Amino acid sequence: MRKTSSIHFVITGGTIDSFYDGTKDTVVPNKSSVIPNVIKSLRLVNKTEFTQVCMKDSRDITKADMKKILAIIEESPHKNIIITHGTYTISDTARYLKANLKRKDQTIVLTGSLIPILGFSPSDGTFNLGYSIAKVQELPIGIYVCINGKDFSPEEVMKIIQKGEFTSIFEKN
Repeated sequence: MRKTSSIHFVITGGTIDSFYDGTKDTVVPNKSSVIPNVIKSLRLVNKTEFTQVCMKDSRDITKADMKKILAIIEESPHKNIIITHGTYTISDTARYLKANLKRKDQTIVLTGSLIPILGFSPSDGTFNLGYSIAKVQELPIGIYVCINGKDFSPEEVMKIIQKGEFTSIFEKN
């Protein structure tokens, strides 16, 4: 059994950290993240640290934002990292990190949701956070997308928008 370790949450926005705006008929990222309060309410035994990089729809994540995420991970004293991210471009960020991360001593999990955590019940967001907390402590060193009860490598993960789910490009349907 592995020793309980600390987890560094890197926050970027996305649906998981959004609210429904009726005037726009869509979800919009919160001004500041609700993730720290949600995680604190779980009463984890793990120590946690939170770094908010941005609060954006993932379609608005820029190369500069990805470089900030990369720098935070490179400088983090933690071995377990969870990045909350919008689902549209989560695979792009995972692949960017895989291609550019120099450190090779961390387990990094990217997660998000299709339904915001606050204001919607049920939401896949809290499940995905809990699943990611478990997986970041169990998976070997590397980069993963963990969402809806599955783990994916950056090279294989693909969102099927019509079904609202993720799959492996290698999986036969």
